[in-house]
Amino acid sequence: MTFPISLEFFPPKTTEGAAKLRAARQHLYSLKPEFCSVTYGAGGSTHEGTSDTVGEILAEGVDAASHFSCIGATRDTVREQLATLKAMGVKRLVALRGDLPSGWGAGGEFQYASDLVTFIREQTGSDFRIEVACYPESHPQSRSPDADLQAYAAKIRAGADSAITQYFFNADAYFRFVDDAHRLGIDVPVVPGIMPIASSTQLMRFSDACGAEIPRWIRLRLQAFGDDAASIRAFGLDVVTDLCDRLRAAGAPGLHFYTMNQAAATLEICRRLNARRS
Repeated sequence: MTFPISLEFFPPKTTEGAAKLRAARQHLYSLKPEFCSVTYGAGGSTHEGTSDTVGEILAEGVDAASHFSCIGATRDTVREQLATLKAMGVKRLVALRGDLPSGWGAGGEFQYASDLVTFIREQTGSDFRIEVACYPESHPQSRSPDADLQAYAAKIRAGADSAITQYFFNADAYFRFVDDAHRLGIDVPVVPGIMPIASSTQLMRFSDACGAEIPRWIRLRLQAFGDDAASIRAFGLDVVTDLCDRLRAAGAPGLHFYTMNQAAATLEICRRLNARRS
């Protein structure tokens, strides 16, 4: 796959889950990803699992990016974690504010992801490539689309190198976001986040939680399939491959797949994209 891609995993919670993720990674490495990122639970709840998974990926010879959230963190704890990651050989971070665990107040010494990016740059210079998140359809907690765009711009001005979007199914939302950012003088690469559709109920739940919009026509088709898992997967592959093809043709700098620790859908989408190109 010559078109740049990256992959995202979450830390497995069981020994069986860890074994399945290792197997999935070995299949996905055939795509030659630029890097694999590993998520970080709310309030750092998966810190150990994230670190272990990042270490495994590095040992497998693939560049690994650790998610790094600042909710509840202090400058001292962030400084220590940065030193640990650097010693591990990590060269890329996905810097996030992070989700608040249930029942938490704001806490910590960092209020925004831009504060975290500023601190990382102050402490480590150019030791890390820093990715940040952005939201073509606006962050669900933002006051307005413009406020969300300004928050994104603040992260880039603080020193982030590039951005990865929340997943979306409306390519026009992505194009508009990139154009709006350019008008603010923000022109770092914005890599589309891609969510393969494997389960209707899972997709609806995730989308409701993170503010990603499922276009009405897609939602209705998925509902019409009911419990027909094979039809849902086939439809999902068509929809997401078409989305990726349009993004690639329009000059997107790469694709970042939210794999959900599964290999099959991402492999098939990339196979189809290669077939279309050839």
